[in-house]
Amino acid sequence: MRVIGIETSCDETAVAVYDRDGGLLSHRLHSQIALHQAYGGVVPELASRDHIQRLLPLVRAALADANSGPATIDGVAYTAGPGLIGALLVGAGFARSLAYAWGKPAVRVHHLEGHLLAPLLERRAPAFPFLALLVSGGHTQLVDVADLGRYRILGETLDDAAGEAFDKTAKLLGLPYPGGAALARLAESGQSGRYAFPRPMLGRPGLEFSFSGLKTAALVALRASPGDAAARADVARGFQEAVVETLAEKTRRALTLTGRRRLVVAGGVGANRSLRERLAEVAAQCAAELYFPRTEFCTDNGAMIALAGCLRLMMRGFEPAPADAGGLELGARANWPLEDNVQQG
Repeated sequence: MRVIGIETSCDETAVAVYDRDGGLLSHRLHSQIALHQAYGGVVPELASRDHIQRLLPLVRAALADANSGPATIDGVAYTAGPGLIGALLVGAGFARSLAYAWGKPAVRVHHLEGHLLAPLLERRAPAFPFLALLVSGGHTQLVDVADLGRYRILGETLDDAAGEAFDKTAKLLGLPYPGGAALARLAESGQSGRYAFPRPMLGRPGLEFSFSGLKTAALVALRASPGDAAARADVARGFQEAVVETLAEKTRRALTLTGRRRLVVAGGVGANRSLRERLAEVAAQCAAELYFPRTEFCTDNGAMIALAGCLRLMMRGFEPAPADAGGLELGARANWPLEDNVQQG
């Protein structure tokens, strides 16, 4: 079983080839950061047009790296959602056309399922079941993962995702796009304890998150010390500590609630060093094993899509599902709840 995976949900164009026996054979990625920096965020129309330009060269390169071609590929997996609908349609249209031309099954992959399964790309991979903390620019969720396609959302953000809050606060601090990593670097030079930002929703039961109020707290602090470089670093430090502590405490509660002994952390914010260190403490306290994908697979990538597509094809066997037998329906969905993806190929 060998699958090519295509990811175009936002501002990364990514292609990878995954083999059931040989593992990850190749992965190529083009980031659009430089394209969107002038606008301070992703411009959907520009993202879609850039995907059109990048996909075919990346597919050719990934196939060459994997010493593969149409005859050796058993399926074409692609991100069908959630994400920017224009970007998704570009990837879905390309992938479906490729599958049709090659006579191979096409596999719709849920973007968040890709992130949840990304740690399986590592040599030290978690076994099912496990608890997952998914933290990215668009999502913050605690997910009980019983098996492939068996997901239960335990808690999620009521407003901004953690990564979104990082980026918006970074913009308040005058940091360049993308702001999350820049804020984390600034926080390293900040003083801990100068700003006691709130830990949203920790004072109430449940596993939901809320980060919009933290942005307001950061804005108030910055307005009280305009032009103060030290204050900017201290605000960054205080903001990051509040987010990390909130995520860590909610994760600890979820581990206690579910009794899971394996914790997976995925999504772009999962690359944050302070968060990794704090979650390692939480996992140790709860006698749980902690798993991360390597840093390059925390953010959007084609490897996780190829892997998820391979596992989905293995679930149903080599025979194409009826919808794939000559069909070209794209199936792209800007909004696609993870729990709607249960046990489907």
